[in-house]
Amino acid sequence: MSFQSTTRECGTKLCRPTASRRISTAPALIAALLLNPFLLGLAAGENWPCWRGPRNDGTSVETGIPVQWDGPSGNNIAWKTAIPGSGHASPIVWGNHIFLVTCRQDREDRCLLCLDRATGELLWERVVINAPMEKKHRLNSYASSTPATDGESVYVTFLDRNQMLVAAYDFEGQQQWLVRPGEFHSVHGYCSSVLLFESLAIINGDHDGDSYLVALDKKTGRTIWKTPRENKTRSYCAPIIREIDGRTQMILSGSLCVASFDPRTGKRHWILDGPTQQFVASPVYNGKLVFITAGFPEYHILAIRPDGDGNVTDSHIVWRTEQGCAYVPSPILSADGKYFLLASDKGIASCFDATTGKRHWMERLGPHYSTSPVLAEGLAYFTSDDGVTKILRPAETFKVFYSNDLGENCYASPAISQGQIFFRSEQHLWAIGR
Repeated sequence: MSFQSTTRECGTKLCRPTASRRISTAPALIAALLLNPFLLGLAAGENWPCWRGPRNDGTSVETGIPVQWDGPSGNNIAWKTAIPGSGHASPIVWGNHIFLVTCRQDREDRCLLCLDRATGELLWERVVINAPMEKKHRLNSYASSTPATDGESVYVTFLDRNQMLVAAYDFEGQQQWLVRPGEFHSVHGYCSSVLLFESLAIINGDHDGDSYLVALDKKTGRTIWKTPRENKTRSYCAPIIREIDGRTQMILSGSLCVASFDPRTGKRHWILDGPTQQFVASPVYNGKLVFITAGFPEYHILAIRPDGDGNVTDSHIVWRTEQGCAYVPSPILSADGKYFLLASDKGIASCFDATTGKRHWMERLGPHYSTSPVLAEGLAYFTSDDGVTKILRPAETFKVFYSNDLGENCYASPAISQGQIFFRSEQHLWAIGR
């Protein structure tokens, strides 16, 4: 099935002004947008193109994001759509398109889905690979790797027996290429969300074997660089890319270390040994420090100065703690970078002074967490496995302002785009907001 992209910039009634209002405001609005491209981006709404959104850190710059909803009653639910199969990968959003991966276990199919953002209608489904179910951890899924899009193609990755598989599709669901860039072995299964940078699609291949990071040409799938990871240990961390200390740095934890690489070449800038064996959570950066939370078998939170070269284990750790750490959920930073927040897998939330590591509070937030929080308009959204989202403001005092229940279990992190929040629960994809 094919479709044509809609020209609407927003599917909500609030985005369609009346005729009289349109006449009176259009000249000034158009002039403002032409003079300020940033305003143009806000007017159209942000896309959420990959794991943890446009900045890979769970933050949204949009306003008017919903803070109250109720799944069982349908309050403030724009739509919900039953999703075939199962998976823990997050939805991604580009314009009026939502992309989602899933696994139909009864047929052993790993699939890419495309839905209409305004209505939730399933536009098309493509089988990426049919293969036997791999071994996995009980909290993992067979479709855990969040896809990525650059507005032209959608990039997905699954495990095909003992091989990493990466494929690209256009917005009409036509496969552009499919490659297997390396082996992958892990008793816990597969999860390696795609990271896009310039002309590259970058995937983390940390596994229990000859581990690697690999960068593929977005147009052809050809391997541009492949960097070995010497410790050969499974991890599932998606990197972040930032301009730091005059260098483009791709930073991730995994394979018994935290390390920074040049995303254009795969060459390593610096490495920090440990602090533990396995990693899942992605790092965050506040303009001064990189923060990681890990892992297994030991738990650590580290704040790291990312301006070094070579091995910086003994010189660049600014602060650390071993209490309240998260293994799977990634952390979040306040918009001003002052507060560092996270919820542990066991439901204990903490807020730290990002500069000093002082813990402002540590409180029970929910029963268990697999999802990573998002931040919008100064509020942090934490969603527990039972589908309850608690909203609080990063601050020195703990206070939950809103608590919202989907009524279904939820293991996928949410996406924010064009004034709405999109949740993938065990059975449905939800659009929260008008």
